[in-house]
Amino acid sequence: MALTQRLEMRQGQSLVMTPQLQQAIKLLQMSNIEVQAFVEQELERNPLLERDESGPPATRDDAPAEPPVAAVADTSLTLREDAPPADASSDLDTSYDNVYGEDSASDRADAPAGDSGPSNWSEVRGGGRQDGDDAMSLEATLARAPNLHEHLAEQLQVACTDARDRLIGAYLIDAIDECGYLTVDVVTAAQHLAVPVPVLENVLKSIQKFDPTGVGARSLSECLALQLKERNRLDPAMQALLDNLPLLAKRDVQSLLRLTQVTSEDLSDMIDEIKQLNPKPGLKFGTETIQPVVPDIYVKENPNGGYTVELNNDTLPRVLINTRYYATTAKGKEAKAYLTDCLNNANWLVRSLDQRARTILKVSTEIVRQQDGFFVSGVTHLRPLNLRAIAEAIGMHESTVSRVTANKYLATPRGTFELKYFFTSSIASSAEGGEAHSAEAVRHHIRELIDREVPANVLSDDRIVELLRGTGIDIARRTVAKYREAMRIPSSVERRRLKQNMAFPDGVSAS
Repeated sequence: MALTQRLEMRQGQSLVMTPQLQQAIKLLQMSNIEVQAFVEQELERNPLLERDESGPPATRDDAPAEPPVAAVADTSLTLREDAPPADASSDLDTSYDNVYGEDSASDRADAPAGDSGPSNWSEVRGGGRQDGDDAMSLEATLARAPNLHEHLAEQLQVACTDARDRLIGAYLIDAIDECGYLTVDVVTAAQHLAVPVPVLENVLKSIQKFDPTGVGARSLSECLALQLKERNRLDPAMQALLDNLPLLAKRDVQSLLRLTQVTSEDLSDMIDEIKQLNPKPGLKFGTETIQPVVPDIYVKENPNGGYTVELNNDTLPRVLINTRYYATTAKGKEAKAYLTDCLNNANWLVRSLDQRARTILKVSTEIVRQQDGFFVSGVTHLRPLNLRAIAEAIGMHESTVSRVTANKYLATPRGTFELKYFFTSSIASSAEGGEAHSAEAVRHHIRELIDREVPANVLSDDRIVELLRGTGIDIARRTVAKYREAMRIPSSVERRRLKQNMAFPDGVSAS
């Protein structure tokens, strides 16, 4: 059979992940902080995008009308764009329906076109820096507290005069974590620095005398010992207690009394002294402030019943497109091509942000509708829920719902929860034809049973299984053990020992 060459033309369909399509998908799964950072980058890169700092669009005369929202929700979306030129949308690298093709026509309807935007840049409220002598930014007046490493380095300059010791001390200080513990092995550090181990240990002993007391320790026992040594309370009995901290955590009184060779009253006093110590002395210096979670959605109870779902407008970036700048600047061929590309990207960004807000609102509204028992009666009424149920209810794909629920938080009268919290697996009912239970609700039942137990009747995992079956929850003993360990609840043996020695911190029982 002879081999020949020929040309063929074939027609087929395939999904191409264009840059704009990837951008729209990426925006769906971003958190509010990541979206704001992304928009800031686009504002710097695209000359046609402007930050709208004049408040909600409803207060502006040149703002377009608000888009319609679902009847069960009350929200104010602020992401709109001014009307682009008629020929600007032809250069987009993908169709808008490729990303949000499953949405209804009313969700994609554009708002009526407003004016052409600000007539000049002076109409936009700028946030730039003023160069006047009296214009000092607030950031310039703020001072940062020294962190732990800086605090230790200042003391090292005073404590060590030898250059070699300072180098060793600087190396050890860099190896101290934020809690104040040394994270490198002494022998390994000595080999790395090519110095004798005793020399390095002497420098470490000097660091362990620095403020805060207990810094530079290699273990919790050493950290507490350094603090007790400064108080002149590190006697042999106390050292024996520090060497057996696992027994102290288990409330093993008999073993501690035997090892320390003290009376029950003395052991109680020793425990009280340990409770006054700081197990993480380094956290007093330069710790980063934990930022609270900013919710993306608010759920509020209506006076006449039901709940209102609304977006947190403070987390929605407000951007506008200056089409007048485009009309007055796009004169030359190269300038027009560049600005047309910028205009298309700006239009796509604004639409993507607008649709992202709508999609989050739609998914959140359906979650609230299906988990209404949770909002009324608490976690015990949390229903089993998966992504497919939400996707089928709102007419979207499961992957879209998964991206929307990632890194999004819902503020409710019962607290702030991540959207993924409401998706839990199903636990079968012990009664035939009974309603399935949520795994989160089952864990809550287990915790309630354990919290109500008394020292004389500590519940084993088998007994918990029997009690749960009495309430209609069919669950295996190994599942109870798995849930209990996930909630960091000790076993029945450890709980019995703990409850029998409830007076342990104040007065040790020898029984």
